[in-house]
Amino acid sequence: MSRPALSVIVPAHDEEHVIGGMLADLLDGAAGNLEVIVVANGCHDATAATARAAHPGIRVVEVPRASKIAALNAGDRATTVFPRAYVDADVSVSGRALLALAGALDTELPRVATAALELDLSGATLAVRLYYRVWLLRAEGRSDRLGSGVYGVNSAGRERFGEFPDVVADDRFVQGRFAPGERLVPAGCTSVVRPPRTISALLHRGARIAAGNLQLEAAGLGGEAPPAGSSLGAFLRAVLVDPRLWPGFALYCWVHVRTRQLARRKLATEPVLGWARDETTRT
Repeated sequence: MSRPALSVIVPAHDEEHVIGGMLADLLDGAAGNLEVIVVANGCHDATAATARAAHPGIRVVEVPRASKIAALNAGDRATTVFPRAYVDADVSVSGRALLALAGALDTELPRVATAALELDLSGATLAVRLYYRVWLLRAEGRSDRLGSGVYGVNSAGRERFGEFPDVVADDRFVQGRFAPGERLVPAGCTSVVRPPRTISALLHRGARIAAGNLQLEAAGLGGEAPPAGSSLGAFLRAVLVDPRLWPGFALYCWVHVRTRQLARRKLATEPVLGWARDETTRT
C-alpha cells in the first residue's frame, strides 16, 4: 500500500451533527491518498461512532479530556506521515483541496500552508451579513488566511515547535513560527466556514479569539504578527465612497471595540482560558 500524501488530524468535541458531512467532503476525490485521524476529545455523544462509520479507513483516537490542544497532540502522536494538516471539525474542505495543500508543502524548506477562506452566511442575520461585508473588505490581501479552519506543515516546518502549547489560538501560534515568505495559500485550496449566525454569537466568538491572541502575546508565543490585509487608508476610502457599506462599517467598529473589552474581561476572570464553540452553526 502506498504512503498517504497527507495526514489529516481532525480534533472533534461533541460534533456528531457535523462530523459525518465534514468527513464526506474531506474524502471526496482523495480517500486513498489521505490518512485521516479524528481525535474525539471529551465527547458525550456519538462523535467517535459517527466518524468510524463515515469510512473504514478513518482512524479514531479518543481522549478523555475535552481539549483541542490535547486532541492536536494526540493526533500528532498517532501519525508519522508528513505533510500534516490540522482541520477543524466544523469546516468544509474537499480532499482535492487538501491534496493541493500537500503539493504546496512538498519541499525540504520549512513551510506552513493554509486554505483560502470562503464564508457561508446562509441563515445569518442581516446584521451579521452587513458586518462580514465590511470584514471581507478589510481582509483583502491577507496572505495568512487565519480563521479558515485548515492549516498544514511539512516535516521541516513541524520541527519549528514541539508539542502544541496549551493556548486557544493554535493556528496563530503555528503561523507565528514562520516568516511571511514561508506562509503559503495554495491555489485550489479553499475551505468553507460558517460564521456565527447572530451578533451575540459573533461577539462571543470574537472575544474568544481576541483573548486567545492576547494570551499568546502575554506568553511570548505570538511570533511575527499576521498582516492586517489592505492598508487602513485604502480600506477607509473604499468604505467612504460606498454608502451601502456605512451601516456595516459602524457595526464593524463597534464589534471591534466590544470584543476587545470582552476579551480583557475574560482574561481577568478566567484562570484557564478554554475554547468554546459557536452553537448557532450546529443547528
